[in-house]
Amino acid sequence: MKAAVYDQTGGPEVFRYADIDEPQLRKGGVLIDVKFIGIQGGDLLHRARGVLATHPHVVGYQASGIVRTVGEGVTQFVPGQPVVATMGYGSHAEVVSVPAGSVWAVPDGVSLEEAAGVPIEFGTAHDCLFEFGDLKAGESVLVQAGAGGVGLAAIQLAKAAGATVFATASSNDKLEQLRQYGLDHGINYVADDLAKKVMELTGGKGVDLVVDSVGGETLVKSVLLARVAKKELTVVTDRVFHLAEAADAHRYIESRKAFGRVLMTP
Repeated sequence: MKAAVYDQTGGPEVFRYADIDEPQLRKGGVLIDVKFIGIQGGDLLHRARGVLATHPHVVGYQASGIVRTVGEGVTQFVPGQPVVATMGYGSHAEVVSVPAGSVWAVPDGVSLEEAAGVPIEFGTAHDCLFEFGDLKAGESVLVQAGAGGVGLAAIQLAKAAGATVFATASSNDKLEQLRQYGLDHGINYVADDLAKKVMELTGGKGVDLVVDSVGGETLVKSVLLARVAKKELTVVTDRVFHLAEAADAHRYIESRKAFGRVLMTP
């Protein structure tokens, strides 16, 4: 099969498009022909300085596709079924082998392209807002990096729950686009002082909850600022690259020009 692989960590240029052996189907597992690959921030970090679990290494932990075959003991999936899956590594390839417990059926009406941006993005956002944040209607939430996959998911989920939504982005254009997904108040973190702006917009009270998928200095600021209704949600895709263009796809994400998910297709 074809895959985007690398033999050492570094910048996007370490990728090469190569033929490698297909992964083996295991007991309790599912073999999937990949159609769309959701590139995560963790993929970029792993490529830059992670530990290589295989040589050559195939990075990536979310993809959607069609079930080719299932392993012994798997009864919930059948060949030909559209699914989305998460994995420790291996998504930047034409075929993935995944434990059945990390695979979800894609329901009717949801495309494989949309599905490739759901489990990690919306799952992470939902856990932050409700499982750990206990967000309630009428409360306020600040979403850092609102134009990213987790950010866009968090904005929509928070708005659907009846919260007042604040979000940061690197440009006014991105903030304007976010309004159609539920943003109430946008903050350009390049041009504005984040803490000052949030306090100004909240009358000095701060917000009830912060969703921060950025970390570092941003996380510290978030901590200092902190004090589902049925609704259609949108998985926003900025652009789709071919798997052979993995280096370009990673470069595009690192440029911070993306609005929403960046995907690849074999």
